[in-house]
Amino acid sequence: MIPDACAVTSLPDISEVNLGLPAWRAWFLEAVRLVVEAVPAENAALFFQSDIKRDGAWIDKGALVVRAAEDAGARVLFHKIVCRRPPGLLTYGRPGFTHLIAVSRAMKCPDVLPLPDIITDAGRQPWVRAMGIRAAAHAVRFARDQAGAKVIIDPFCGVGTVLAVANALGLDAIGVEKSRKRAQQSRLLTVRPDEL
Repeated sequence: MIPDACAVTSLPDISEVNLGLPAWRAWFLEAVRLVVEAVPAENAALFFQSDIKRDGAWIDKGALVVRAAEDAGARVLFHKIVCRRPPGLLTYGRPGFTHLIAVSRAMKCPDVLPLPDIITDAGRQPWVRAMGIRAAAHAVRFARDQAGAKVIIDPFCGVGTVLAVANALGLDAIGVEKSRKRAQQSRLLTVRPDEL
C-alpha cells in the first residue's frame, strides 16, 4: 500500500484477456477487490468501465465494479457517465458511454463535487480503448483535490493516459501494463495543458 495514493484505472474486458466469460467475470471481481484494497482506506479507487456485449447479451461492468467494491467493504462515492460518442448517435453494438465510478472504504463523498454527472467531452483518446484525456483529468483532479492524493496508481495503464494526466497535474504516477508495446507508448505519452 502506498500512502497518499489513489487508483485510477480501467480493467481489461474479456477481449483483452485469455479467459472464458465465467473465468473473466471471477477475475474481474477479484481484480476490483485487489485495487480497492491496494489504496489506503481513506483514499479512493476510481474505475472507468465500458459495458461489453458478449454472446448477444450486455455485461454491465459498472455494476460489477460496484458489487466487488461493496464486497471489499467500500462504498460508492459517485457514479458518473462519460460519453464516448456524441449523445444521440447510433453506436452499432459498441458502448457509447463509459461508467466513471469512485469508491472508498472510509472516505465520504463531498456534498458538492466540481464534476458533472455526464461528461460529454472525454477529450482526445490516445488509443481506441483508452479513456479520454479530459475524462482522465476529471478523475485525477478528484483524487488530488478531494482525496488528497499525491500519487496515482494505474495497474492496467494501457498507453498511459492516466499517468500522463497525473504528471501534467503535478502528481507522481505508477503504472503497470502487460503489453510491452503499450508500456513503451505509456512512457512516451504526454498531454498538453489545453487538453486538460
